[in-house]
Amino acid sequence: MGKVLAVCTSAKKGVQKRDVGSAEFKPNWGIDGDAHAGNWHRQVSLLSADKIEAFRAKGADVVYGDFGENLVVSGFDFRNLPVGTLLRCGDVLLEMTQIGKECHSHCEIYKVMGDCIMPREGVFARVLEPGVISVGDEMVIEERAGRRPYQAAVITLSDKGAAGEREDKSGPAIAEALEAEGYEVVERLLIPDGMLGLKLQLTRLCDQRQLDLILTTGGTGFTPRDQTPEATLAVADRQAPGIAEAIRAESMKYTRRAMFSRGVAVIRGKTLIINLPGSPKAVRESMDVFLRDLPHALDMLRNEVQDCARK
Repeated sequence: MGKVLAVCTSAKKGVQKRDVGSAEFKPNWGIDGDAHAGNWHRQVSLLSADKIEAFRAKGADVVYGDFGENLVVSGFDFRNLPVGTLLRCGDVLLEMTQIGKECHSHCEIYKVMGDCIMPREGVFARVLEPGVISVGDEMVIEERAGRRPYQAAVITLSDKGAAGEREDKSGPAIAEALEAEGYEVVERLLIPDGMLGLKLQLTRLCDQRQLDLILTTGGTGFTPRDQTPEATLAVADRQAPGIAEAIRAESMKYTRRAMFSRGVAVIRGKTLIINLPGSPKAVRESMDVFLRDLPHALDMLRNEVQDCARK
C-alpha cells in the first residue's frame, strides 16, 4: 500500500510541475488541466517518494513536481513493477504503460547535478477509471480480472516510406492481422532504413514499454541500407532462429528468392522481435507460418507456461 504525497500539474510542457493538492483524472485523457494529458499512453507520470529523497540526500534542492512528475507516492518502488500493473487510488484506476523515458534535452536539474532520476525511475500510466486523487489518499495494486491482451508494435523500415514517397502497405497489413487475432497494437512506426533508428526504437519498446511482440517489415535484403537484421541482433539477449528458418522454408514454396531474405527472430527481455519481408504479400505469407502458435511462445516469455513437452 502506498500514500500520495503530491499531486502536481503544469499548464505547459517542458516546465516543472507544481503540487496542486488535488486533481480530477479523466479516462483515456489524464489529469484535467495538465499539459501532458491526451489520448496517448503517457497520460500520468509517477515517481516513488524515496527516490526523490535519495536524490535530495545528494545535495539536490528539489521539491515535488520538479522532475515533471504528476504523482509522488510513498510505499512503492514503481521502477520494479511490471508494465500493465493496475494502481487503484479511490475511484481512479491507473494502468502502468511505460517505465523510464528518453531524455531528449537535459533539464535544469541535470545541468546542476549532472543527473536526473526521471528518465530511469519515472513511470507512466493511462487512466482507466475516473475520479479525484488528493494528497493523503491511499494507493494499492489491484488484481486484474482476466488475462491482459498481448501488446505489440509494428515497425516499417523504408527510406522512401519515411520520406513520404511511398505508401506503407506492409505495416497496416501486419497490424490488421494482429488485431484480428486479439492483439493490442500499441504503436505503429515508419522509420528510415539503417541501424541507429531501429536499435533505438527496439530498445525503447522492449525496455520501457515491455511489449510482448515487435514485428518489423523491410530492410532484410542485400542492399547496403538493408540493416534490419543487424540492428535486431545488436539489441538481442537471445536468438530464436527457428521462427526465421520456418518463414524462409515456407516462403521457398512461393519463390526461390526467399533464400535471399536475411530476417532474424530474437528475444530481448520478455519481448519477441521478428523480422518480416517488405512486401504485403510476403508479410501475410510469413505471418501464416507462426501466428497460430505464437501465443505459446509469448506465454513462455510471460512465464505463464513452463511445460512444453508433447504427450
